[in-house]
Amino acid sequence: MILTRSALNLMLHLHNPQTPFQFFNHRASTFLLRTTTTSLLKARFFSSTPVAATAASSSAKSSEGRDTFFAEDNVSWSSLGLSDTLSRALSNIGLSRPSLVQASSIPSVLSGKDVIIAAETGSGKTYSYLVPLFDKLRDTHEHSQHNVSDQEVPLPQKNVFLVLCPNVQLCEQVVRMANSLCGDNGEPIVSVAAICGRQGWPIREPDIIVTTPAALLNYVDTDRSRRMEFMRGVKYVVFDEADMLLCGSFQNKVIRLLNLLRFDEKLLSRAKESTGDLPEKPEYSLSADDALEDEEEHPPEAMSEEDDDTHEDIVDTNNEAKSVKQKDWRRVRKTYKRSKQYIFVAATLPVNGKKTAGAMLKHMFPDATWVSGNYLHCHNPRLEQRWVEVTVESQVDQLIKAVRHPFKPTDLDNAGGIQRTMVFANTVEAVEAVAKILLRCGIECLRYHKNCTLEERAQALVEFEEKGGVLVCTDAAARGVDIPNVLHVIQADFATSAVDFLHRVGRTARAGQFGLVTSMYTESNKELVRAVRRAGELAQPVEAAFSRKRSFRNKLKKSGASKVRDSETIKESVVA
Repeated sequence: MILTRSALNLMLHLHNPQTPFQFFNHRASTFLLRTTTTSLLKARFFSSTPVAATAASSSAKSSEGRDTFFAEDNVSWSSLGLSDTLSRALSNIGLSRPSLVQASSIPSVLSGKDVIIAAETGSGKTYSYLVPLFDKLRDTHEHSQHNVSDQEVPLPQKNVFLVLCPNVQLCEQVVRMANSLCGDNGEPIVSVAAICGRQGWPIREPDIIVTTPAALLNYVDTDRSRRMEFMRGVKYVVFDEADMLLCGSFQNKVIRLLNLLRFDEKLLSRAKESTGDLPEKPEYSLSADDALEDEEEHPPEAMSEEDDDTHEDIVDTNNEAKSVKQKDWRRVRKTYKRSKQYIFVAATLPVNGKKTAGAMLKHMFPDATWVSGNYLHCHNPRLEQRWVEVTVESQVDQLIKAVRHPFKPTDLDNAGGIQRTMVFANTVEAVEAVAKILLRCGIECLRYHKNCTLEERAQALVEFEEKGGVLVCTDAAARGVDIPNVLHVIQADFATSAVDFLHRVGRTARAGQFGLVTSMYTESNKELVRAVRRAGELAQPVEAAFSRKRSFRNKLKKSGASKVRDSETIKESVVA
């Protein structure tokens, strides 16, 4: 077996005084290679002799490279419709002008329409929704001050801004970014809090609630009156990392929340139609509980493959609510008056296939405004890429070489002279193995994966941001984690899908900066590597590789790449 041969090869290094890895021991070597079938550090991952290739756009290294990030010189925060207070707050944190994505998104969000922001990593998406909604909340506060006393406003009368993120780390990051925007008095412009389970729900709700789908459902599902009250107060809803929230284990929770929010809109709309006004607590013959039970009995169409023809709008013309059938309430679509704004944000949002996140959004929000970044699913011209094909014998050498070969852009001073390198592996075991190898080579490193506690992960990110160095991590650090000026990303394990690849490489070359990605790959990855590289060369999206991970693995199996026996792979690499 190749795993055994790999361990033996590393042991030969240990006993050879000519090799720099003579201080490795057998335990560390075998641990490095004892990973799951998706790990780069498994033996079947490797084939042929080491080959390095570099793909970069020469124009990206010119001064014009920054024009791929920033909006035109004549575009300012105020010209986008933001208040002077917000404009000054942004300038105070170093954001003197908006990015291209921000310039396109902010007017759409201010318009009150549903917006889908699909743009490359590091393009400024978070402030694209935070800033305009800040202004909306400020306008609401100022209006309230003219009409009510200084007393605390009950939640149902407040315009609550809800942000949903996949995990605690992303929630806390959004809170930090929101709190960085301060008014002339030095205080945050609006109140914001991350509510992710352990903190508990605050007695006095902030203006912005940042939470996970599970934490929010745990709060609203325990009390039906509380659920109705909370949903009534929510006016703006943001789904950050929307492609992740609409798939996998998050999907059912997010769809349920969408059902709750939209049902509240239907109730408000029906109340306004029947009374001509919008009462604080409208009364209905059709109870909310009954309607919610109906929603639970009938999953949303977005989750069904066979229900494509049941999307027509059905409206009950009978004004008597008693005659309204449950199914008619469920099937109402565009006919009710909207009272909430929905914003979906993602760095990868494929639309090919009806079960993809993009296709689901097109179906659920057909009238939403789409804002797409110029480099969505595409090669970033500010990014230099090195492709290294490795073998069992060369894997460790190439890894150490990549870590010890820092990227030195012409504007290193913008990074404060600090070198930051992120090394990605596919499993926790592989991360630990890579970390042990680096440590034995005298390279200090930090770890970030799901087996680390929340405190350990938070501390690792803080130390990485403040001191730089090397962070070895799984894909847990690939989404949304915004560490400024990461200069080098290394894929010790090649990503298992194009989506994961884009999120990993998106950790560098952010906010108009330059960066380097070194990708180590083998025979088993060649199909995906070929698709990604070809797309980069043609400046095209890698849509062809955007099928789900399972589908891509099936493609590999059909091509026979994953069926080659270990011994045959070794022989072929020797012949090559």
